[in-house]
Amino acid sequence: MNEITQLIQSYGDWIYLIAFFWAALEGETFVIFAGLAAQRGYLNIYELILAVGLGSLMGDQICFWLGRCYGARLLHHFPKLERGVKQAIVWLEKHAVGFILSYRFMYGIRNVSSIAIGMSHLRWEKFALWNFIAAFVWAVAFSNIGYLFGGLIQQMPEGEDKLVSGIHQVMLGVVGLFLLVMAMRFISARLHKHHTEKSLDKAE
Repeated sequence: MNEITQLIQSYGDWIYLIAFFWAALEGETFVIFAGLAAQRGYLNIYELILAVGLGSLMGDQICFWLGRCYGARLLHHFPKLERGVKQAIVWLEKHAVGFILSYRFMYGIRNVSSIAIGMSHLRWEKFALWNFIAAFVWAVAFSNIGYLFGGLIQQMPEGEDKLVSGIHQVMLGVVGLFLLVMAMRFISARLHKHHTEKSLDKAE
């Protein structure tokens, strides 16, 4: 937290611009610490939410268009991303809105997901609408995690580290739950398709 405080004191209102660009990349940890700083009076929580919400929105829109315009080329240069991108597209085509609203909360896959969405057949207008909503849900959630627990964390030894660790654990839990639900739905769909095909074969 001391590093964030020093940064705020050094740059003043410029910190909102820093928060904007940080959120455009992937900055839930920074947003939590900035929320703590807002609780302690160093930042305005509403301006922080606006900055990180717009930054998150811009970052994912850029990744979306990178996927739409250069997706195949990106996968050629970064083949390790291919499997994750293809799986994200499968989820997206079945549960588009839910996936857009939730992938920001899945640690480590945010930018890959928005690239995958760009490579899908989803209309850009639909993505832009739900991406706007998701960006500000994310901004409000993580800013307020830091803000609401700021007083409590301040009294705990090494409280910030425990908070960030806890948030990451929750996010990993969300990832696991999401993957489990998607796997169950995938298996159910496969079984239903197999059963339907067998029924058609018998009918013939």
